[in-house]
Amino acid sequence: MCGRDEIMNALLITAAGASSRFSESLGRSCLKCLYFENSYKESLLYRMISHPVHFDYYIIVGGFQYERLEQFVEQHFEKIRDRIILLENKDFARYGSGYSLFTGLERAIQLKCDEVLFAEGDLFVDRAGFEQVYRAKRNVITYNKESILASKAVAFYYDVHYGIHYIYDTDHQSLEIREPFLGIFNSGQIWKFYQKERLMDVFDSMGKSDWSGTNLTFIQKYFEGLSDTEYEMVLFDTWINCNTVSDFRQMSE
Repeated sequence: MCGRDEIMNALLITAAGASSRFSESLGRSCLKCLYFENSYKESLLYRMISHPVHFDYYIIVGGFQYERLEQFVEQHFEKIRDRIILLENKDFARYGSGYSLFTGLERAIQLKCDEVLFAEGDLFVDRAGFEQVYRAKRNVITYNKESILASKAVAFYYDVHYGIHYIYDTDHQSLEIREPFLGIFNSGQIWKFYQKERLMDVFDSMGKSDWSGTNLTFIQKYFEGLSDTEYEMVLFDTWINCNTVSDFRQMSE
């Protein structure tokens, strides 16, 4: 069964990272997308998948504590298990988020998905914002109202020609822009790839080394050069990037 308007769609979630900052704040090793304190329905993964919209496929890319991820999916997603595709990034420690995105997009392309909504697995966002991304009939870039801090933010800015550029420091130390710019935003770290042919062309244009860094390499290549009529920007009123247990607990405040 296809999704709305006979379009085959997929929600792609990457959750392969080692969750080192979250584990340190917790005092024990933990895959943060599965963490909860009272009910599994509090977990980031359950909240993301339980948004009241239809996807033909839920593609989840794991790595760190992959067996726990498998068990969680089997126990708690029985109703949609036939639409969940679990993939393992065995090289998550070596290649990171770029290879996780490669792994998920490769499968989405094999499944001939027309559009892919990509979300990083450590996020909590408001329902209205997520549904706006889902229903958009264009590519989507998301942003939030949080301060842009090098210790945690993925940022993007407009150059003087309104070209989009993403910036991020994997060491969480500093951000740098070496050219004049017109505006800067804190990324909501959720994107929608709406142009199937463009997605496949950009995917095919990238070599192995391009996937060895962060997922922003693909995202940058996909969105650069698009006119402002080919994408829309969606603001999340509520957005929490759960790097620590304290961040997680903000969801219930």
